[in-house]
Amino acid sequence: MYYDAVLFDFDGVVVETPSSQRLYDALGRTYEKLGRSGPAAETFQELMRGDFESIADRCHSLGIDADAFCAQAAREMVRTQCEEVERGLRSIYDDVAVVRSLEAPLGIVSDNHPTVVSTLLDRFGLRPLFETVYGCPLTPGGLARRKPDPTNIEAAMDALGADAALYVGDRAVDVRAADNAGIDSVLLSRDGDRDRSETAVEATYHLPSLSRLPSVLA
Repeated sequence: MYYDAVLFDFDGVVVETPSSQRLYDALGRTYEKLGRSGPAAETFQELMRGDFESIADRCHSLGIDADAFCAQAAREMVRTQCEEVERGLRSIYDDVAVVRSLEAPLGIVSDNHPTVVSTLLDRFGLRPLFETVYGCPLTPGGLARRKPDPTNIEAAMDALGADAALYVGDRAVDVRAADNAGIDSVLLSRDGDRDRSETAVEATYHLPSLSRLPSVLA
C-alpha cells in the first residue's frame, strides 16, 4: 500500500506518556487557585475524554466559569508537563530515530495541548521533521476535536496535500480516529503487557516498535 504521508500520535508514540498522577495534581492546583476544593476523579476523566458539557455542568454547580476553569487547567497541565521534561522524568523513545529516515511528509496529531507538543518537539530537536502539528487546546472547540473525532487528522492531511495517509498511534482511540478519517492505522505496542482491549483492536498494522515502520512504507 502506498502512503503519501505519515501522521503520528504524540504521547506514547514519540514521547513518553505524561504521568497521570502529576496531571491529576495539576488539576488539584487548578481548583485551589479558583478557590474550590477538589479535584473530583470524574473531572479528570472528563477532561481526558474532552467532555466539555460535563465539565461545564460541574463548573456551574461549583459557581466557576467553565472557560476560566479550562484556561487555568491548561496553564497548570502545560507547566507540569514541561517541568517533567526538564527534570528528566519524561523523554522521547529510542526508536523515534527511525523517523529521520522516512521520506514521506510527516505530521503530528495529538490530543495533548499544542503548547506542550510544540515545546517538547523543540526540546528534543524533532520539530524540523514534522511539516504540520495539531494538538487540542482545553477549549470547547479543542476538546471536541479530541480523538476519535477525525477533524485534526483530516486537517493535517489537507495541510500535507495527502490523500492516503497512515496514522501511527498506541491506543484503541487512535485506530478509531484513523477509521473515522478513512485511512489506515498502525497500533504501536512497545509493551508486550499492554491491555488486551488495546491489542485486540483491528488496526491495519500491529507493530512492536517504530523501527518496523519503514517495512510498512516500503
